[in-house]
Amino acid sequence: MPDTAAPALPRPGAADRLLQHLEWTVLRRLDGLLQGDHRTLLRGAGIDLADLRAYQPHDDVRHIDWNVTARLGEPHVRVFAEDREMAAWFLVDLSPSVDFGPPGGTKRELAAGFVAVLARLLTRHGNRVGAVLHHGRGAAAADAVLPARASRAHVLQLLHQLIAPPPSTGRSAPPPGATELHRLLHTAQSLLRRRSTVFVVSDFLSLPGWEKPLGQLAQRHDVVAVRLLDPLERELPDVGLVLLRDPETGEALQVDTRDRGFRQRFARLAAEQEAGLRSALARAGADTLELSTGDDLVDALVRFLELRGQRPRALRVLPGRRAGSRQAACALAAATAMPAG
Repeated sequence: MPDTAAPALPRPGAADRLLQHLEWTVLRRLDGLLQGDHRTLLRGAGIDLADLRAYQPHDDVRHIDWNVTARLGEPHVRVFAEDREMAAWFLVDLSPSVDFGPPGGTKRELAAGFVAVLARLLTRHGNRVGAVLHHGRGAAAADAVLPARASRAHVLQLLHQLIAPPPSTGRSAPPPGATELHRLLHTAQSLLRRRSTVFVVSDFLSLPGWEKPLGQLAQRHDVVAVRLLDPLERELPDVGLVLLRDPETGEALQVDTRDRGFRQRFARLAAEQEAGLRSALARAGADTLELSTGDDLVDALVRFLELRGQRPRALRVLPGRRAGSRQAACALAAATAMPAG
């Protein structure tokens, strides 16, 4: 069973220093951009119309807009701004594959920074955030569950959990095995009873079977799949002989990156995997935000607002890129101003 008790807050250390650094660098930069109308990030039961979108099987038929349906010839429903408190939850995959990346900029560190900043933005407006963490080791579907709370101390506790190394299993211990992301998603389904905004933070390098539970989660909650990636996962440079090792299964293979044909085959297979993953996320009904280890965190958060504020009728995938839209930056205030009750 996952540990649902809140662990004791660690003494000021790496997590405290990192959070202070993020507050002084990322949050201060965002504070200069967060201006304009403040509206809720959440879409649900309320009185203010937030959007119109195509009808989905799980929608309440009472929300169908018959005038729009008649004009477009396809059922559309009204989506309202939420007027009651709803928590945001982070489902974070901390399996060994997220330790990939350049020194000081791994996918794990990218995830920790994104979660910490977004959680701090939310809690500063009195909103609650919770988390379910899974290291992909052992039989537990979740290694820690942090109940939804609203305080800086709670964000600090969450950040400490994100950057703390997993329990050592010793050099002679076997590899933890391939990630089973579906188990984390099933845990979230049973845990989250009230409608929430859910961020699934993962590189989605997992055994098959996660698409269905992600889709089931998206039917009940507002789900954003935050995909972590590194450029080297898409294209190999010419660096000579390299020993590649799978951190989850322990399998190793020596390859010659000087072979142009090999690099081309690698890029082709990576592109096919990329297309399949994007298609699976779209079928699951989750909006997707892609974060690369080369991303600037402020730009990533602005892209997140673009995803939420400029959400079209169909689902979008926002790839990693630099965003400079002041309109999107100003609207980021809307994303962080969820009503506090």
